[in-house]
Amino acid sequence: MEKEEILKRAKAYIEAEKDERFSKEVQDLIDKEDYKELEDRFYQTLEFGTGGLRGIMGGGTNRMNTLEINMATQGLANYVLKAFPKEAKEGTLSAVVAYDSRLNSDVFAEATALIFAANGIKAYLFSSLRPTPELSFAIRTLGAKTGVVVTASHNPRMYNGYKAYWDNGAQVIEPHDVGIIEEVNKVKDVKTMTRVEAIATEKLVIIDKEIDEKFWAMCKAQLFRPDLIKEKAKDVRIVYTPLHGTGAMHVEKVLGDLGLNIITVPEQREPDGNFPTVEKPNPEEKPALKLAVELAKKENADGLMATDPDADRFGTAFPDKDGNWVLLSGNQMGALLMDYVFRSRKELGKMPANPACIRSIVTSPFGDYICKKYGVTMMDCLTGFKWIAAVEDEFEKNNSYNYVFGLEESYGYKVEKEVMDKDGVSAAAMCAEMILYWRSEGKSLLEHLDDMYKEFGYFEDRAISQNFPGATGGQTMKAMMAGMRSNPPATLGGEKVTKVRDLMNDPKLPKSNVLQFYLESGTIVSARPSGTEPKIKFYINSMIPAGDGSDKWYEDAKKKAAVLCDGIAADIQKIIDAASK
Repeated sequence: MEKEEILKRAKAYIEAEKDERFSKEVQDLIDKEDYKELEDRFYQTLEFGTGGLRGIMGGGTNRMNTLEINMATQGLANYVLKAFPKEAKEGTLSAVVAYDSRLNSDVFAEATALIFAANGIKAYLFSSLRPTPELSFAIRTLGAKTGVVVTASHNPRMYNGYKAYWDNGAQVIEPHDVGIIEEVNKVKDVKTMTRVEAIATEKLVIIDKEIDEKFWAMCKAQLFRPDLIKEKAKDVRIVYTPLHGTGAMHVEKVLGDLGLNIITVPEQREPDGNFPTVEKPNPEEKPALKLAVELAKKENADGLMATDPDADRFGTAFPDKDGNWVLLSGNQMGALLMDYVFRSRKELGKMPANPACIRSIVTSPFGDYICKKYGVTMMDCLTGFKWIAAVEDEFEKNNSYNYVFGLEESYGYKVEKEVMDKDGVSAAAMCAEMILYWRSEGKSLLEHLDDMYKEFGYFEDRAISQNFPGATGGQTMKAMMAGMRSNPPATLGGEKVTKVRDLMNDPKLPKSNVLQFYLESGTIVSARPSGTEPKIKFYINSMIPAGDGSDKWYEDAKKKAAVLCDGIAADIQKIIDAASK
Protein backbone atom coordinates (compact mmCIF):
# COMPACT_ATOMS: atom_id res chain seq x y z
CA MET A 1 0.00 0.00 0.00
CA GLU A 2 1.32 3.45 -0.91
CA LYS A 3 2.33 5.81 1.92
CA GLU A 4 -0.12 8.44 0.71
CA GLU A 5 -3.03 6.02 0.98
CA ILE A 6 -1.89 4.85 4.42
CA LEU A 7 -1.68 8.44 5.66
CA LYS A 8 -5.06 9.29 4.14
CA ARG A 9 -6.73 6.40 5.98
CA ALA A 10 -4.86 7.14 9.22
CA LYS A 11 -5.87 10.82 9.24
CA ALA A 12 -9.49 9.95 8.45
CA TYR A 13 -9.47 7.53 11.36
CA ILE A 14 -8.05 10.13 13.76
CA GLU A 15 -10.76 12.55 12.76
CA ALA A 16 -13.51 9.98 13.32
CA GLU A 17 -12.22 8.31 16.52
CA LYS A 18 -13.62 10.03 19.64
CA ASP A 19 -11.57 7.92 22.06
CA GLU A 20 -8.31 9.83 22.48
CA ARG A 21 -6.40 6.76 23.67
CA PHE A 22 -6.72 5.15 20.25
CA SER A 23 -6.45 8.25 18.06
CA LYS A 24 -3.25 9.28 19.89
CA GLU A 25 -1.69 5.87 19.12
CA VAL A 26 -2.16 6.51 15.39
CA GLN A 27 -0.92 10.09 15.57
CA ASP A 28 2.22 8.90 17.36
CA LEU A 29 2.87 6.38 14.58
CA ILE A 30 2.47 9.13 11.97
CA ASP A 31 4.90 11.33 13.90
CA LYS A 32 7.40 8.47 14.03
CA GLU A 33 6.82 7.70 10.32
CA ASP A 34 6.31 4.05 11.22
CA TYR A 35 4.68 3.10 7.92
CA LYS A 36 5.07 -0.65 8.42
CA GLU A 37 2.95 -0.55 11.58
CA LEU A 38 0.52 1.92 10.01
CA GLU A 39 0.04 -0.36 7.01
CA ASP A 40 -0.79 -3.28 9.31
CA ARG A 41 -3.36 -1.13 11.10
CA PHE A 42 -5.03 0.22 7.95
CA TYR A 43 -4.64 -2.27 5.08
CA GLN A 44 -8.10 -3.64 5.84
CA THR A 45 -11.19 -3.09 7.99
CA LEU A 46 -12.26 -5.75 10.47
CA GLU A 47 -15.23 -7.78 9.25
CA PHE A 48 -17.58 -10.29 10.82
CA GLY A 49 -15.96 -13.74 10.79
CA THR A 50 -16.90 -17.01 12.54
CA GLY A 51 -17.04 -15.14 15.84
CA GLY A 52 -18.09 -11.64 14.77
CA LEU A 53 -15.47 -8.92 15.08
CA ARG A 54 -12.16 -9.84 16.66
CA GLY A 55 -8.75 -8.26 16.55
CA ILE A 56 -5.81 -6.74 18.39
CA MET A 57 -6.81 -3.69 20.42
CA GLY A 58 -5.45 -0.33 19.26
CA GLY A 59 -6.01 2.56 16.89
CA GLY A 60 -6.75 1.75 13.23
CA THR A 61 -9.39 0.18 11.02
CA ASN A 62 -7.70 -3.22 11.41
CA ARG A 63 -7.85 -3.01 15.21
CA MET A 64 -10.47 -3.30 17.92
CA ASN A 65 -11.26 0.16 19.22
CA THR A 66 -14.16 2.42 20.13
CA LEU A 67 -14.73 3.61 16.56
CA GLU A 68 -14.98 0.07 15.19
CA ILE A 69 -17.35 -0.87 18.04
CA ASN A 70 -19.49 2.21 17.38
CA MET A 71 -19.68 1.62 13.62
CA ALA A 72 -20.51 -2.05 14.10
CA THR A 73 -23.23 -1.29 16.63
CA GLN A 74 -24.84 1.45 14.55
CA GLY A 75 -24.87 -0.91 11.58
CA LEU A 76 -26.34 -3.69 13.72
CA ALA A 77 -28.97 -1.31 15.11
CA ASN A 78 -29.92 -0.17 11.59
CA TYR A 79 -30.24 -3.80 10.47
CA VAL A 80 -32.38 -4.77 13.48
CA LEU A 81 -34.73 -1.80 12.89
CA LYS A 82 -35.24 -2.95 9.29
CA ALA A 83 -35.53 -6.63 10.17
CA PHE A 84 -38.28 -6.06 12.75
CA PRO A 85 -40.36 -3.13 11.40
CA LYS A 86 -43.47 -3.94 13.47
CA GLU A 87 -41.57 -3.93 16.77
CA ALA A 88 -39.57 -0.87 15.66
CA LYS A 89 -42.81 1.04 15.05
CA GLU A 90 -44.23 -0.09 18.39
CA GLY A 91 -41.01 0.80 20.21
CA THR A 92 -40.71 -2.70 21.68
CA LEU A 93 -37.28 -3.69 20.32
CA SER A 94 -34.64 -4.68 22.85
CA ALA A 95 -31.03 -5.90 22.97
CA VAL A 96 -28.84 -7.50 25.64
CA VAL A 97 -25.19 -6.54 26.14
CA ALA A 98 -22.59 -8.48 28.15
CA TYR A 99 -18.83 -8.36 28.45
CA ASP A 100 -15.90 -10.33 29.85
CA SER A 101 -12.74 -9.45 31.78
CA ARG A 102 -10.63 -8.17 28.91
CA LEU A 103 -9.17 -4.69 28.81
CA ASN A 104 -11.68 -2.15 27.43
CA SER A 105 -14.53 -4.68 27.51
CA ASP A 106 -16.60 -2.62 29.94
CA VAL A 107 -16.01 0.57 27.89
CA PHE A 108 -16.93 -1.14 24.62
CA ALA A 109 -20.02 -2.76 26.18
CA GLU A 110 -21.39 0.51 27.56
CA ALA A 111 -20.77 2.27 24.24
CA THR A 112 -22.70 -0.53 22.52
CA ALA A 113 -25.63 -0.30 24.93
CA LEU A 114 -25.88 3.48 24.60
CA ILE A 115 -25.94 3.31 20.81
CA PHE A 116 -28.79 0.79 20.95
CA ALA A 117 -30.59 3.09 23.38
CA ALA A 118 -30.13 6.16 21.15
CA ASN A 119 -31.63 4.21 18.24
CA GLY A 120 -34.80 3.43 20.19
CA ILE A 121 -33.75 -0.14 21.08
CA LYS A 122 -34.01 -0.81 24.80
CA ALA A 123 -30.62 -2.05 26.01
CA TYR A 124 -30.28 -4.54 28.86
CA LEU A 125 -26.71 -4.17 30.12
CA PHE A 126 -25.24 -6.52 32.72
CA SER A 127 -24.02 -4.70 35.82
CA SER A 128 -20.61 -6.38 35.59
CA LEU A 129 -18.83 -9.03 33.57
CA ARG A 130 -20.77 -12.19 32.64
CA PRO A 131 -20.12 -15.38 30.61
CA THR A 132 -21.07 -15.62 26.95
CA PRO A 133 -23.59 -18.45 27.53
CA GLU A 134 -25.49 -16.22 29.97
CA LEU A 135 -25.77 -13.58 27.24
CA SER A 136 -27.43 -16.14 24.97
CA PHE A 137 -29.69 -17.24 27.84
CA ALA A 138 -30.64 -13.63 28.62
CA ILE A 139 -31.64 -12.89 25.00
CA ARG A 140 -34.09 -15.79 25.05
CA THR A 141 -35.30 -15.07 28.60
CA LEU A 142 -35.93 -11.37 27.96
CA GLY A 143 -37.32 -11.82 24.45
CA ALA A 144 -34.69 -9.53 22.93
CA LYS A 145 -34.19 -9.34 19.17
CA THR A 146 -30.40 -9.08 19.28
CA GLY A 147 -27.47 -9.07 21.65
CA VAL A 148 -23.76 -8.45 21.88
CA VAL A 149 -21.02 -9.85 24.07
CA VAL A 150 -17.68 -8.05 24.13
CA THR A 151 -15.05 -10.79 24.33
CA ALA A 152 -12.16 -12.34 22.46
CA SER A 153 -12.80 -15.71 24.08
CA HIS A 154 -9.50 -17.61 24.48
CA ASN A 155 -7.26 -15.30 22.41
CA PRO A 156 -4.09 -13.69 23.85
CA ARG A 157 -4.38 -10.60 26.06
CA MET A 158 -3.91 -8.03 23.28
CA TYR A 159 -7.14 -9.12 21.57
CA ASN A 160 -10.74 -8.15 22.08
CA GLY A 161 -13.86 -8.88 20.10
CA TYR A 162 -17.55 -8.35 19.51
CA LYS A 163 -19.97 -11.22 19.02
CA ALA A 164 -23.39 -10.32 17.61
CA TYR A 165 -26.42 -12.49 18.40
CA TRP A 166 -29.91 -12.83 16.93
CA ASP A 167 -33.30 -13.27 18.55
CA ASN A 168 -32.89 -17.05 18.91
CA GLY A 169 -29.91 -16.49 21.22
CA ALA A 170 -27.37 -17.73 18.66
CA GLN A 171 -24.58 -15.84 16.92
CA VAL A 172 -25.64 -14.25 13.65
CA ILE A 173 -25.26 -16.28 10.45
CA GLU A 174 -26.29 -15.72 6.83
CA PRO A 175 -28.13 -13.72 5.75
CA HIS A 176 -27.94 -11.57 8.88
CA ASP A 177 -24.12 -11.35 9.10
CA VAL A 178 -23.88 -10.20 5.47
CA GLY A 179 -26.75 -7.77 5.97
CA ILE A 180 -25.15 -6.30 9.09
CA ILE A 181 -21.84 -5.80 7.28
CA GLU A 182 -23.68 -3.97 4.47
CA GLU A 183 -25.30 -1.68 7.03
CA VAL A 184 -21.98 -1.11 8.83
CA ASN A 185 -20.35 -0.09 5.55
CA LYS A 186 -23.11 2.48 4.97
CA VAL A 187 -22.78 4.15 8.39
CA LYS A 188 -21.96 7.86 8.23
CA ASP A 189 -23.12 9.00 11.66
CA VAL A 190 -23.41 7.14 14.96
CA LYS A 191 -26.26 7.92 17.32
CA THR A 192 -25.52 7.80 21.04
CA MET A 193 -26.64 9.28 24.34
CA THR A 194 -25.34 9.61 27.88
CA ARG A 195 -25.76 6.85 30.44
CA VAL A 196 -27.76 9.19 32.70
CA GLU A 197 -30.16 10.09 29.90
CA ALA A 198 -30.53 6.47 28.81
CA ILE A 199 -31.42 5.27 32.31
CA ALA A 200 -33.78 8.21 32.90
CA THR A 201 -35.71 7.40 29.70
CA GLU A 202 -35.66 3.65 30.54
CA LYS A 203 -33.79 2.90 27.32
CA LEU A 204 -30.95 1.45 29.41
CA VAL A 205 -31.77 -1.19 32.02
CA ILE A 206 -29.07 -2.68 34.24
CA ILE A 207 -29.54 -6.41 34.90
CA ASP A 208 -27.82 -8.93 37.17
CA LYS A 209 -29.29 -11.35 39.75
CA GLU A 210 -32.70 -11.66 38.09
CA ILE A 211 -30.94 -13.35 35.15
CA ASP A 212 -28.14 -14.99 37.19
CA GLU A 213 -30.53 -16.93 39.40
CA LYS A 214 -32.51 -18.25 36.43
CA PHE A 215 -29.28 -19.23 34.67
CA TRP A 216 -28.01 -21.16 37.71
CA ALA A 217 -31.34 -22.96 38.06
CA MET A 218 -31.28 -23.87 34.37
CA CYS A 219 -27.77 -25.38 34.63
CA LYS A 220 -28.74 -27.51 37.62
CA ALA A 221 -32.00 -28.59 35.94
CA GLN A 222 -30.05 -30.40 33.21
CA LEU A 223 -28.67 -32.97 35.66
CA PHE A 224 -30.01 -36.51 35.76
CA ARG A 225 -29.19 -37.88 39.21
CA PRO A 226 -29.82 -35.38 42.05
CA ASP A 227 -29.96 -38.17 44.63
CA LEU A 228 -26.54 -39.45 43.62
CA ILE A 229 -25.17 -35.92 43.87
CA LYS A 230 -26.61 -35.43 47.38
CA GLU A 231 -25.18 -38.75 48.50
CA LYS A 232 -21.71 -38.62 46.97
CA ALA A 233 -20.84 -34.95 46.23
CA LYS A 234 -18.78 -34.39 49.39
CA ASP A 235 -16.50 -37.28 48.37
CA VAL A 236 -15.20 -35.40 45.33
CA ARG A 237 -12.63 -32.59 45.31
CA ILE A 238 -12.43 -30.44 42.18
CA VAL A 239 -9.74 -27.86 41.44
CA TYR A 240 -11.09 -25.11 39.20
CA THR A 241 -9.59 -22.16 37.33
CA PRO A 242 -11.50 -19.41 35.50
CA LEU A 243 -8.18 -18.21 33.98
CA HIS A 244 -8.81 -14.62 35.17
CA GLY A 245 -12.19 -14.58 33.40
CA THR A 246 -15.91 -14.60 34.10
CA GLY A 247 -16.38 -18.21 35.19
CA ALA A 248 -15.77 -18.13 38.95
CA MET A 249 -19.11 -16.52 39.86
CA HIS A 250 -21.16 -19.18 38.09
CA VAL A 251 -19.05 -22.35 38.31
CA GLU A 252 -18.42 -21.88 42.04
CA LYS A 253 -22.11 -21.16 42.63
CA VAL A 254 -23.55 -24.05 40.60
CA LEU A 255 -21.03 -26.69 41.72
CA GLY A 256 -21.10 -25.35 45.28
CA ASP A 257 -24.89 -25.63 45.40
CA LEU A 258 -24.50 -29.27 44.37
CA GLY A 259 -22.34 -29.83 47.45
CA LEU A 260 -19.06 -30.42 45.65
CA ASN A 261 -15.75 -29.39 47.18
CA ILE A 262 -14.50 -26.70 44.79
CA ILE A 263 -10.97 -25.34 45.21
CA THR A 264 -10.38 -22.38 42.91
CA VAL A 265 -6.81 -21.52 41.89
CA PRO A 266 -6.29 -18.33 43.96
CA GLU A 267 -3.82 -16.68 41.55
CA GLN A 268 -6.34 -16.98 38.69
CA ARG A 269 -9.66 -16.42 40.44
CA GLU A 270 -10.03 -12.66 40.04
CA PRO A 271 -10.95 -11.19 36.63
CA ASP A 272 -7.93 -9.53 35.01
CA GLY A 273 -7.61 -8.61 31.33
CA ASN A 274 -3.82 -8.65 31.59
CA PHE A 275 -3.95 -12.41 32.27
CA PRO A 276 -0.79 -12.14 34.41
CA THR A 277 -0.26 -15.87 35.00
CA VAL A 278 -0.74 -17.16 31.43
CA GLU A 279 0.44 -16.29 27.94
CA LYS A 280 -2.85 -17.47 26.46
CA PRO A 281 -5.97 -17.90 28.64
CA ASN A 282 -6.97 -21.01 26.73
CA PRO A 283 -7.89 -24.26 28.53
CA GLU A 284 -6.92 -26.14 25.37
CA GLU A 285 -3.25 -25.33 26.02
CA LYS A 286 -1.24 -27.17 28.65
CA PRO A 287 0.74 -24.12 29.92
CA ALA A 288 -2.51 -22.35 30.85
CA LEU A 289 -3.35 -25.16 33.29
CA LYS A 290 0.08 -25.36 34.96
CA LEU A 291 -1.00 -23.67 38.21
CA ALA A 292 -4.22 -25.68 38.32
CA VAL A 293 -2.37 -29.00 37.90
CA GLU A 294 0.09 -28.05 40.64
CA LEU A 295 -2.76 -27.23 43.01
CA ALA A 296 -4.63 -30.42 42.05
CA LYS A 297 -1.58 -32.50 42.92
CA LYS A 298 -1.14 -30.67 46.23
CA GLU A 299 -4.82 -31.08 47.16
CA ASN A 300 -4.99 -34.69 45.97
CA ALA A 301 -8.00 -33.66 43.87
CA ASP A 302 -10.22 -36.00 41.88
CA GLY A 303 -10.42 -33.73 38.87
CA LEU A 304 -9.49 -30.38 37.37
CA MET A 305 -11.83 -28.04 35.51
CA ALA A 306 -11.08 -24.84 33.61
CA THR A 307 -13.05 -22.27 31.65
CA ASP A 308 -11.76 -19.60 29.27
CA PRO A 309 -12.31 -15.85 29.90
CA ASP A 310 -15.92 -15.80 28.68
CA ALA A 311 -16.63 -19.27 30.15
CA ASP A 312 -17.98 -20.87 27.01
CA ARG A 313 -15.05 -23.32 26.68
CA PHE A 314 -14.50 -26.08 29.21
CA GLY A 315 -11.23 -27.97 29.79
CA THR A 316 -10.46 -30.87 32.13
CA ALA A 317 -7.69 -33.06 33.51
CA PHE A 318 -7.75 -36.16 35.69
CA PRO A 319 -5.18 -38.31 37.56
CA ASP A 320 -4.42 -41.72 36.08
CA LYS A 321 -3.76 -44.84 38.15
CA ASP A 322 -0.12 -43.81 38.55
CA GLY A 323 -1.00 -40.34 39.80
CA ASN A 324 -0.03 -38.55 36.59
CA TRP A 325 -2.42 -35.81 35.50
CA VAL A 326 -3.85 -36.32 32.02
CA LEU A 327 -5.33 -33.37 30.12
CA LEU A 328 -8.31 -34.51 28.07
CA SER A 329 -8.82 -33.14 24.59
CA GLY A 330 -12.06 -31.52 23.52
CA ASN A 331 -12.88 -34.60 21.49
CA GLN A 332 -12.31 -36.91 24.46
CA MET A 333 -14.42 -34.91 26.92
CA GLY A 334 -17.06 -34.50 24.21
CA ALA A 335 -17.22 -38.27 23.75
CA LEU A 336 -17.48 -38.85 27.51
CA LEU A 337 -20.24 -36.27 27.97
CA MET A 338 -22.11 -37.54 24.93
CA ASP A 339 -21.96 -41.12 26.18
CA TYR A 340 -23.10 -40.07 29.66
CA VAL A 341 -26.00 -37.94 28.44
CA PHE A 342 -27.25 -40.65 26.06
CA ARG A 343 -26.74 -43.42 28.61
CA SER A 344 -28.60 -41.46 31.28
CA ARG A 345 -31.51 -40.64 28.98
CA LYS A 346 -31.82 -44.31 28.02
CA GLU A 347 -31.59 -45.59 31.59
CA LEU A 348 -34.05 -43.03 32.96
CA GLY A 349 -36.51 -43.15 30.07
CA LYS A 350 -35.77 -39.57 29.01
CA MET A 351 -34.59 -40.15 25.45
CA PRO A 352 -36.96 -38.24 23.14
CA ALA A 353 -38.24 -39.51 19.82
CA ASN A 354 -35.89 -38.86 16.88
CA PRO A 355 -32.93 -37.75 19.05
CA ALA A 356 -30.07 -35.97 17.29
CA CYS A 357 -26.58 -34.79 18.13
CA ILE A 358 -24.67 -32.10 16.23
CA ARG A 359 -20.90 -31.79 15.77
CA SER A 360 -18.66 -29.56 13.69
CA ILE A 361 -16.97 -31.08 10.65
CA VAL A 362 -13.50 -30.90 12.29
CA THR A 363 -14.66 -32.75 15.41
CA SER A 364 -13.64 -36.40 15.77
CA PRO A 365 -15.98 -39.02 14.24
CA PHE A 366 -15.61 -40.87 17.58
CA GLY A 367 -19.03 -39.49 18.49
CA ASP A 368 -20.64 -40.98 15.38
CA TYR A 369 -20.07 -44.47 16.78
CA ILE A 370 -21.46 -43.49 20.19
CA CYS A 371 -24.57 -42.08 18.51
CA LYS A 372 -25.09 -45.29 16.56
CA LYS A 373 -25.00 -47.34 19.77
CA TYR A 374 -27.75 -45.26 21.39
CA GLY A 375 -29.88 -44.75 18.29
CA VAL A 376 -29.08 -41.04 18.01
CA THR A 377 -28.71 -39.36 14.61
CA MET A 378 -25.44 -37.46 14.18
CA MET A 379 -25.48 -34.28 12.10
CA ASP A 380 -22.40 -32.34 11.05
CA CYS A 381 -22.07 -28.62 10.40
CA LEU A 382 -19.49 -25.93 9.73
CA THR A 383 -16.97 -24.95 12.39
CA GLY A 384 -18.29 -22.56 15.01
CA PHE A 385 -21.07 -23.13 17.52
CA LYS A 386 -23.35 -20.74 15.67
CA TRP A 387 -23.71 -23.45 13.03
CA ILE A 388 -24.62 -26.06 15.64
CA ALA A 389 -27.29 -23.63 16.83
CA ALA A 390 -28.46 -23.16 13.24
CA VAL A 391 -28.98 -26.90 12.77
CA GLU A 392 -30.82 -27.08 16.10
CA ASP A 393 -33.00 -24.21 14.93
CA GLU A 394 -33.91 -26.22 11.83
CA PHE A 395 -34.95 -29.13 14.06
CA GLU A 396 -37.40 -26.86 15.87
CA LYS A 397 -38.75 -25.23 12.71
CA ASN A 398 -39.24 -28.52 10.87
CA ASN A 399 -40.25 -30.55 13.93
CA SER A 400 -37.88 -33.20 12.57
CA TYR A 401 -35.40 -34.12 15.30
CA ASN A 402 -35.04 -33.51 19.02
CA TYR A 403 -31.72 -32.02 20.06
CA VAL A 404 -29.91 -33.93 22.81
CA PHE A 405 -26.27 -32.78 22.59
CA GLY A 406 -23.87 -30.59 20.62
CA LEU A 407 -20.08 -30.39 20.58
CA GLU A 408 -17.00 -29.13 18.81
CA GLU A 409 -13.39 -30.20 19.28
CA SER A 410 -12.31 -26.79 20.57
CA TYR A 411 -13.67 -27.55 24.06
CA GLY A 412 -17.25 -26.54 23.26
CA TYR A 413 -20.30 -28.46 24.57
CA LYS A 414 -23.99 -27.74 24.95
CA VAL A 415 -26.17 -30.01 27.06
CA GLU A 416 -29.18 -27.67 27.23
CA LYS A 417 -31.68 -26.09 24.84
CA GLU A 418 -32.03 -22.83 26.78
CA VAL A 419 -28.63 -21.57 25.59
CA MET A 420 -27.82 -21.42 21.88
CA ASP A 421 -24.05 -21.39 22.26
CA LYS A 422 -21.42 -23.54 23.91
CA ASP A 423 -21.61 -23.40 27.69
CA GLY A 424 -18.71 -24.11 30.04
CA VAL A 425 -20.88 -23.70 33.16
CA SER A 426 -23.47 -26.37 32.36
CA ALA A 427 -20.68 -28.60 31.01
CA ALA A 428 -18.88 -28.31 34.38
CA ALA A 429 -22.04 -29.35 36.24
CA MET A 430 -22.69 -32.31 33.93
CA CYS A 431 -19.05 -33.37 34.13
CA ALA A 432 -19.21 -33.30 37.94
CA GLU A 433 -22.25 -35.57 37.93
CA MET A 434 -20.54 -37.86 35.40
CA ILE A 435 -17.51 -38.22 37.72
CA LEU A 436 -19.83 -39.26 40.55
CA TYR A 437 -21.72 -41.70 38.32
CA TRP A 438 -18.65 -43.57 37.16
CA ARG A 439 -17.19 -43.54 40.68
CA SER A 440 -20.40 -45.22 41.87
CA GLU A 441 -19.76 -47.83 39.15
CA GLY A 442 -16.23 -48.39 40.44
CA LYS A 443 -14.46 -46.58 37.59
CA SER A 444 -12.68 -43.34 36.89
CA LEU A 445 -13.45 -41.27 33.79
CA LEU A 446 -10.09 -42.26 32.29
CA GLU A 447 -10.87 -45.94 32.80
CA HIS A 448 -14.25 -45.54 31.13
CA LEU A 449 -12.62 -43.67 28.23
CA ASP A 450 -10.29 -46.66 27.76
CA ASP A 451 -13.32 -48.96 27.69
CA MET A 452 -14.94 -46.77 25.03
CA TYR A 453 -11.82 -46.96 22.84
CA LYS A 454 -11.81 -50.74 23.13
CA GLU A 455 -15.48 -50.83 22.14
CA PHE A 456 -15.59 -48.29 19.29
CA GLY A 457 -12.01 -48.12 17.98
CA TYR A 458 -9.10 -45.87 18.88
CA PHE A 459 -9.20 -42.18 17.94
CA GLU A 460 -6.29 -39.77 18.22
CA ASP A 461 -6.47 -36.12 17.25
CA ARG A 462 -3.89 -33.48 16.47
CA ALA A 463 -4.17 -29.81 15.57
CA ILE A 464 -1.53 -27.85 13.68
CA SER A 465 -1.67 -24.05 13.35
CA GLN A 466 0.49 -21.68 11.35
CA ASN A 467 0.28 -17.90 11.72
CA PHE A 468 0.46 -15.66 8.64
CA PRO A 469 0.25 -12.11 10.03
CA GLY A 470 0.31 -8.82 8.17
CA ALA A 471 -0.98 -7.59 4.86
CA THR A 472 0.57 -10.51 2.90
CA GLY A 473 -0.55 -13.24 5.33
CA GLY A 474 -4.05 -13.51 3.92
CA GLN A 475 -2.73 -13.88 0.38
CA THR A 476 -0.36 -16.65 1.49
CA MET A 477 -3.22 -18.60 3.05
CA LYS A 478 -5.39 -18.14 -0.05
CA ALA A 479 -2.57 -19.42 -2.24
CA MET A 480 -2.07 -22.45 0.02
CA MET A 481 -5.76 -23.39 -0.08
CA ALA A 482 -5.88 -22.85 -3.86
CA GLY A 483 -2.85 -25.12 -4.27
CA MET A 484 -4.43 -27.92 -2.25
CA ARG A 485 -7.65 -27.56 -4.27
CA SER A 486 -5.96 -27.75 -7.66
CA ASN A 487 -3.39 -30.34 -6.64
CA PRO A 488 -4.58 -32.24 -3.55
CA PRO A 489 -2.10 -34.58 -1.84
CA ALA A 490 -2.27 -38.16 -3.10
CA THR A 491 -1.15 -39.53 0.25
CA LEU A 492 -0.86 -38.27 3.83
CA GLY A 493 1.16 -40.11 6.45
CA GLY A 494 1.70 -42.96 4.02
CA GLU A 495 -2.03 -43.57 3.55
CA LYS A 496 -3.84 -43.02 0.27
CA VAL A 497 -6.27 -40.08 0.07
CA THR A 498 -9.47 -41.75 -1.12
CA LYS A 499 -11.75 -38.69 -1.15
CA VAL A 500 -11.52 -34.90 -1.06
CA ARG A 501 -14.40 -32.87 0.33
CA ASP A 502 -14.43 -29.20 -0.65
CA LEU A 503 -16.81 -27.16 1.51
CA MET A 504 -16.89 -24.46 -1.17
CA ASN A 505 -18.87 -26.94 -3.27
CA ASP A 506 -20.73 -29.13 -0.79
CA PRO A 507 -24.48 -29.47 -1.44
CA LYS A 508 -25.29 -30.19 2.22
CA LEU A 509 -23.60 -27.23 3.94
CA PRO A 510 -23.12 -23.48 3.38
CA LYS A 511 -20.00 -22.50 1.44
CA SER A 512 -16.87 -22.40 3.57
CA ASN A 513 -13.17 -22.29 2.79
CA VAL A 514 -12.44 -25.76 4.15
CA LEU A 515 -10.88 -28.85 2.58
CA GLN A 516 -11.14 -32.36 4.02
CA PHE A 517 -9.03 -35.33 2.97
CA TYR A 518 -10.37 -38.80 3.75
CA LEU A 519 -7.78 -41.59 4.16
CA GLU A 520 -8.05 -45.36 3.81
CA SER A 521 -8.29 -46.05 7.57
CA GLY A 522 -11.19 -43.65 8.09
CA THR A 523 -8.85 -40.89 9.24
CA ILE A 524 -9.91 -37.37 8.23
CA VAL A 525 -7.53 -34.42 7.73
CA SER A 526 -9.07 -30.94 7.48
CA ALA A 527 -7.53 -27.62 6.39
CA ARG A 528 -9.26 -24.41 7.45
CA PRO A 529 -8.13 -20.77 7.60
CA SER A 530 -9.24 -19.25 10.92
CA GLY A 531 -12.15 -16.85 10.87
CA THR A 532 -10.85 -14.82 13.84
CA GLU A 533 -7.03 -14.89 13.62
CA PRO A 534 -4.41 -14.64 10.83
CA LYS A 535 -3.66 -18.35 10.79
CA ILE A 536 -4.49 -21.59 9.05
CA LYS A 537 -5.48 -24.67 11.01
CA PHE A 538 -5.06 -28.33 10.14
CA TYR A 539 -7.04 -30.94 12.06
CA ILE A 540 -6.02 -34.61 12.12
CA ASN A 541 -8.78 -36.97 13.25
CA SER A 542 -7.13 -40.38 13.07
CA MET A 543 -8.96 -43.65 13.54
CA ILE A 544 -7.83 -47.20 14.14
CA PRO A 545 -10.86 -49.49 13.61
CA ALA A 546 -12.04 -51.59 16.56
CA GLY A 547 -10.39 -54.97 17.05
CA ASP A 548 -10.90 -57.66 19.65
CA GLY A 549 -10.97 -55.16 22.52
CA SER A 550 -8.01 -56.72 24.27
CA ASP A 551 -5.31 -54.78 26.10
CA LYS A 552 -2.82 -55.84 23.43
CA TRP A 553 -5.05 -54.53 20.63
CA TYR A 554 -5.45 -51.27 22.54
CA GLU A 555 -1.71 -50.74 22.99
CA ASP A 556 -1.05 -51.61 19.33
CA ALA A 557 -3.80 -49.23 18.21
CA LYS A 558 -2.30 -46.33 20.19
CA LYS A 559 1.10 -46.96 18.60
CA LYS A 560 -0.38 -47.15 15.09
CA ALA A 561 -2.32 -43.92 15.62
CA ALA A 562 0.78 -42.10 16.90
CA VAL A 563 2.83 -43.18 13.87
CA LEU A 564 0.03 -42.21 11.48
CA CYS A 565 -0.45 -38.79 13.10
CA ASP A 566 3.30 -38.13 13.09
CA GLY A 567 3.47 -38.96 9.39
CA ILE A 568 0.47 -36.78 8.53
CA ALA A 569 1.87 -33.89 10.59
CA ALA A 570 5.18 -34.12 8.73
CA ASP A 571 3.41 -33.99 5.37
CA ILE A 572 1.33 -31.00 6.48
CA GLN A 573 4.47 -29.19 7.57
CA LYS A 574 5.90 -29.66 4.09
CA ILE A 575 2.78 -28.03 2.61
CA ILE A 576 3.11 -25.10 5.05
CA ASP A 577 6.83 -24.70 4.37
CA ALA A 578 6.30 -24.68 0.61
CA ALA A 579 3.62 -21.99 0.90
CA SER A 580 5.71 -19.88 3.26
CA LYS A 581 8.66 -19.51 0.88
